Amino acid sequence: MKRLLKPLFGVTALLLIALQFVPRDHNEAGNQPVHDITSVYRVPANVSMILKRSCYDCHSDQTYYPWYAQLQPVRLMMDNHVRDGKAELNFNAFGTYTLRKQRSKMRAISESLEEGAMPLSSYTLLHRNAVLSPIEKTELMNWVKQTTDSL
Repeated sequence: MKRLLKPLFGVTALLLIALQFVPRDHNEAGNQPVHDITSVYRVPANVSMILKRSCYDCHSDQTYYPWYAQLQPVRLMMDNHVRDGKAELNFNAFGTYTLRKQRSKMRAISESLEEGAMPLSSYTLLHRNAVLSPIEKTELMNWVKQTTDSL
């Protein structure tokens, strides 16, 4: 058994080292895009702060990468998660969506908040500051409703 563990450990270590050379996505736009939701709609400062703190890492072109995101396979998982999040909703591209799609996304945001589906618990596990308080959820839901009603 001991004879088998040493080679297995060595192969595993080599695989982890090799993974560090896998190219990574860089989802870090320098400035706020023209089509960002905050440029298209009136977003109060408190709502903007909540969106940027709890949503933008996965749903924008402005992901903040903590130190551990530089390590593979963590970075591969994060890149995949961000890619999926942006495919579903990208706040930086919100102004490019059709009016119908904007309404649909706003309804989806409201439903996700009501169900407690967002932000994902797997994200908030390491990003405790992204957890939404009941007051913040209410502020977001009220803003979504007001914005949706104006569409």
